[in-house]
Amino acid sequence: MKPMNSLANHLLIAMPTLQDTFFSRSVTYICEHTEEGALGIMLNQPLEATYHELFDHLKISSTNQEVLDNALLAGGPVDKERGFILHSPLGNWDSSMTISDDIALSTSEDILAAIANQQGPDETLIALGYSGWDKGQLEHEIQENSWLIVPANKDIIFHTKPQQRWQKATQLLGIDWTQLSEQSGHA
Repeated sequence: MKPMNSLANHLLIAMPTLQDTFFSRSVTYICEHTEEGALGIMLNQPLEATYHELFDHLKISSTNQEVLDNALLAGGPVDKERGFILHSPLGNWDSSMTISDDIALSTSEDILAAIANQQGPDETLIALGYSGWDKGQLEHEIQENSWLIVPANKDIIFHTKPQQRWQKATQLLGIDWTQLSEQSGHA
């Protein structure tokens, strides 16, 4: 049996023809991908809620208006009440999963308190919920031509406005997104 190639630390880009209302034109950062399934954080669906509202809910004080005004993201349709923090550098937080040499996913309140008080990682993104795929589901969706895959790009993850991430991610492939077809071909 051929070993599986992990898509962790890659961007999953929705094809323009993907009609799923939640994932249409989405860009998802794959955090974990094993034979048992995959977990990712969608990067381009801002919520109306802000970091300020999250910190208030958790009773974390902050006076840094620039941080407080950041929009939370909808990370996916699974566990939408739970917060997930993508960040760089890795740091030493209570509950973190290392994804690459310089990106981690954390879920603990210690990193949120540090972010609120300007003592957290240099680059952060906070999402509510995650995107998950069962065993073989993501591979099946890729074969159905629902997704494009490109190695992760920190500039897109942390420094591109959410509304521009889909277009910027497709540009990494060197293609004109208006020319994508819903037809797949196999040699």
